[in-house]
Amino acid sequence: MKKLLLAILCIGSIYANDIYQTQNTKLADLKMPDNNLTFKMIEGYQDYKIVATHFRTDKNELRYILANPIGYNALKEKAKVMPEGSKIVKIGWTVKKMPTFPNALEADEVQRVEYMVKDSKSFDANGDNWGYARFVKKDGQYSAWDKGTKGCISCHSSVKETDYLFTKLQSTH
Repeated sequence: MKKLLLAILCIGSIYANDIYQTQNTKLADLKMPDNNLTFKMIEGYQDYKIVATHFRTDKNELRYILANPIGYNALKEKAKVMPEGSKIVKIGWTVKKMPTFPNALEADEVQRVEYMVKDSKSFDANGDNWGYARFVKKDGQYSAWDKGTKGCISCHSSVKETDYLFTKLQSTH
């Protein structure tokens, strides 16, 4: 019986790993030009927890904000400073009217995937300990944002008091 249970566990583990790899190896092998952060560094981000949603009126864009387990737990605990290894992912979507409910909008097409990673050893030069990456989707293909991360850094510097994060965990309470 123990051997049968062990065999079932092994087969299940191999199967789950195969599904994980199949669903999470679709990210393009892209690298940001000024800090070498890669798109593959957030493989599996589709399984991160949703932290918040934002609507950017200047871009007419709906953004889903996700966090890896380290970042999510820190946001849940209302940490003043995010721990090393925190990853915050922003997915920007165009919007369209919902065909089934015309008074509502829904996400349509992904425009960009951006992320921040807390890594004081690699990104201390900015003074914020965050690395930033943006991958823009055009004609079905992603490319690294060629303008680098200066814009990310300058924008996020306006929220220094919240560890450079615009987002907090949105709660239903």
